[in-house]
Amino acid sequence: MSAEPARASRAPTAFAVGRLRLTDFRGYAGLDLRVPATPIVLVGANGAGKTNLLEALSLLAPGRGLRGARLAEIGRFGAGPWAVHAEIAGPRGAIAIGTGLAPADLAEEDDDDLEASGRRVLRIDGKPARGAQALARTVAALWLTPEMDRLLLDSASARRRFVDRLVVSLEPEHARRLSAYQKALRERTRILRETPSAASWLDAIEATLAETGVALAAARNAAIADLGRELIQAAGPFPRAAVALEGGIESALALRPALAVEDEFRRLLAAGRSRDAETGGAAEGPHRTDLAVRYVDKDRPAALCSTGEQKALLLSLTLAQVELVTARRGGAPVLLLDEVVAHLDADRRAALFDRLAALGCQAWMTGTDAALFAPLAGRAVQFAVAAARLEAMS
Repeated sequence: MSAEPARASRAPTAFAVGRLRLTDFRGYAGLDLRVPATPIVLVGANGAGKTNLLEALSLLAPGRGLRGARLAEIGRFGAGPWAVHAEIAGPRGAIAIGTGLAPADLAEEDDDDLEASGRRVLRIDGKPARGAQALARTVAALWLTPEMDRLLLDSASARRRFVDRLVVSLEPEHARRLSAYQKALRERTRILRETPSAASWLDAIEATLAETGVALAAARNAAIADLGRELIQAAGPFPRAAVALEGGIESALALRPALAVEDEFRRLLAAGRSRDAETGGAAEGPHRTDLAVRYVDKDRPAALCSTGEQKALLLSLTLAQVELVTARRGGAPVLLLDEVVAHLDADRRAALFDRLAALGCQAWMTGTDAALFAPLAGRAVQFAVAAARLEAMS
């Protein structure tokens, strides 16, 4: 299946999916979709399979995708291993990515951050690849979904993932550091539980935690500072937001050299072993960091804003992220917007579409009402989605 837009709208330097193939993915027994490097609109009833397509695309980026699903949950019921394959254009040329659940007799235990448990394979240009960093170097993708509507109210862990997804898009090496930190933290917890007297072993692991943790915090600080500048400069009908990290390591880096912060973090970890052995995890570290967001023009914390204001603030954050990634990576990221326009009035919908055109990103948008996307006529390709089948709309 393929479709062409009424006219080309931008130079082909952004990250853009040209072909997407699915095998036994969610409700899709098979799909071979060819699309241009323009906005893509998917219209259909709830449950038609629109979000499943966005989820497949999100699995081309590091992590568990926009639903955070486990590998075994993604396949079509009663079918064999699932697979996602995409041909993607980018600032450095075209590349092919394939990923999926490996057959049991071919899979190796996964330890590459693509999934905390289970078996997953990854191929880039037909060659086996491992690690979230490999995906992060290959493609940049961001998303905004209805499940994220409560991001500004939910737990700090959700906001940390939001921050780290941005940092990985800007700096692919962040994926490796994040993996190393999480693995060291799990290992420290295991040793404290099983052999707490292994002081030299704990010393080595805490040195790794200090080094990687400070590097993570520094990368987050840099990304959020850059994002803050983009947000303040933004103009248009979307609210201006201010962002700041709330974390001991991030705050310490603003006052002291990185090596001094590492030494301090290592001492805190050593001093907290008895407490951490009882509670699990670690009381200190960048795994406790939170993101604070304020509505600038009302000088109000985002958590105290109305539901509509929070959704508008999230869209402001997302668009600013696109600007930032575009500048850093030399091309706009693939942007996945699930049911986002339903919450916008006509003026903001038109402004969003114009902004996406100006940003030059391939935005995949879903909705139940084709009329809401009327301002995109001639600037996007639209598909009707029903029962996991796509049909190009005129």
